Formats: sequence, structure tokens, C-alpha cells
Amino acid sequence: MATFPADPAVPGSVLARAADGDQDAFAELVAPLRRELHAHCYRMLGSTHDADDALQEALLRAWRGLSRFEGRSSVRSWLYTVATRTCLDAVAGRNRRAMPVDLGPASGRAVTDDTPVTDVAWLGPYPDAGLPDSPAAPHARYEQREAVELAFVAALQHLPGNQRAALLLFEVLGFSAAEIAAMMATSVTSVNSALARARRIVADRVPEPSQQRTLRQLDDARLRQLVDGYATALENGDAPALVALLTEDVTWSMPPIPHWYRGLAAVTDFARAVPLTSCGQWRHLPAAANGQPTVVSYLRRTGQGPFSAWSVGVLTVRDGRIAEITSFVGVEHVTRLGLPATLPATTPPSTPAG
Repeated sequence: MATFPADPAVPGSVLARAADGDQDAFAELVAPLRRELHAHCYRMLGSTHDADDALQEALLRAWRGLSRFEGRSSVRSWLYTVATRTCLDAVAGRNRRAMPVDLGPASGRAVTDDTPVTDVAWLGPYPDAGLPDSPAAPHARYEQREAVELAFVAALQHLPGNQRAALLLFEVLGFSAAEIAAMMATSVTSVNSALARARRIVADRVPEPSQQRTLRQLDDARLRQLVDGYATALENGDAPALVALLTEDVTWSMPPIPHWYRGLAAVTDFARAVPLTSCGQWRHLPAAANGQPTVVSYLRRTGQGPFSAWSVGVLTVRDGRIAEITSFVGVEHVTRLGLPATLPATTPPSTPAG
């Protein structure tokens, strides 16, 4: 049986048994880190589906290479090295994940015949339930939930893979520049250069304050009013009630539908023409995705049958109002949050908070 240098986070016997081919020991080795590794893969790739594939491939690589692990770093650092390199391979072979804003300017009026675009790799939502329970490293800049907020993950997609990895490893996960250089087989100088470039791009694209800080400053009752009021306004076809919840510069996008809207006039025109009047009957459930308030929409177009999952609506809040609505259309996003694909026909409408 092989012997390894001590790792305070991992019993030596577990590591040694895993290296000798014990699959149960390897599962025990990986289990405490699986959630945070999956979140890392999502941040790198912008898709839960891609994160699933990348984590599976990374763990397979780790299993096959465990006998070569020499204990020069912690098991956590080694697994992050494998996961990051796996994600970098994936990034190199595909287009970055996009949002509608990346495809063209906002539409001034409602586009009523809009259809999904299937040849674009779209950014997707991430369930809060998948986030690790443990906080980020004490010296990391970003909190765990800050680092999956939509604006941050969307900004990451504009970075080359090496800059994306360096930023996440340093500012979210708390690894040092020297550790990152070893993980990425490069120099500390290259890591620091990648970090500087990445920080500039992210700073230009991610508004301050973060949603986490905004939500902590918001009264719980007001947040419930926003979430419940949004759902109720859609179910009642009530444009004035919806408008009252929105900022003047509100945006609404619906990937994979390409058109998006900016400003109260354009968003109101779209809402009146499409979700408030022409889709059918809506029902909603509260949820949690990307560290932001979330409303899941179910739609019944005609008849008296069940309501079918339609979208995951992630809300961005500013100054006590909704500043951005991102509706990720697709039943797969709903079920990924652990919610059903349909609601019974007898599901009552949402009740606004008092």
C-alpha cells in the first residue's frame, strides 16, 4: 500500500486505499469537494450541463491519475488542478456562453413572432442548492453566491480561458499566484498578468454593489413584495402592477430567444403584447438561482389541463425595485432546480405579500 505526506483534510488511509484502486475510498475522498468543484466548473463554463460533463471527466481523470499523485499539494488543490485543466480543454473547443445582449442592441418594441435561436451556446442558470455550504477562503474577494451571480458569470464568458481560471482560482477560491502557476503549468508572472487583464474586464461589466450586498440591505418584506408582486402581476395580466415594481432602466431578456428589451417603455410594450395578454394562463413558484431572487413560471396555453414548466426567471434588484429580468426558457432549467415539470390544473394563483 502506498504512503503519502500528511494532508490535514484527508485521512491518510483513505488516500492510500483510493490510490490502490478502492473506488469507495475514492468516492469518500471526493465527496466533501464535489459541490464546490461543480460550482467551479459552472463558473468556468456557464452551463450546468457542461459543468456536469466537465466534473465527470475531471473525476475520471483524477481516478486514473491518483497513483501518480505525490502529495506535493493538498488533495483539494490537486482536484482543482484536474478540474480547471478539464474546463480549459472544454473552453478551447467551443464558443463562449452568450446572453441576448451579446447578440445585438435592445429592441424598442415588442417582437411578437420571436423564436428561439438554437445555434448559440447560451448561458444558463445555476441552482443555489448546488452551492457549497462552506464560505469562500477568508482572503478571497468574492463570496460563494457573489461568484455565481448572473452579471459575474456572464462577464467571465468574455475572458480567455487562462484569465477566467486565474481569476476564479485567486479571487473566488483563495489560491495564491504561486499555487495557480503550478496548477496551470505557467509562471507567476503570467498568472499576475492574466489576473490584471481579467480584473479590468470584469470591473467594466459587473455593476456594484453585488446582489448579495444589495439583498442584505433590502427589507425582507420588500423582497417578498417584489417576488410575489411580479408573479401576481403576470398571472393577473396587470401591467400597472408590474410596472410599479421596475426601475426606469429595467431590462428583460429570455435566452434562447434573441431579442431583449431595455427601459420601462420597451419592457412595458413587450409585457403588454406577450406575457400579460397572449401566452395563456400563468402559475409561479419561488426558487433560488445564481444567488438571486428567482421565480419559476408555468404556462397553460389553452384548456383546463396542467401547467407546464416554461422558464426560470432570475431577478436582479436595485434600489428596492427589479432592475433586470432574465427568463431562462426551457423545462430543463426548471427541473434542474428540483421543481416539477408540470403543476396540477388546480394549482391556485400566487398570493401577493401583504
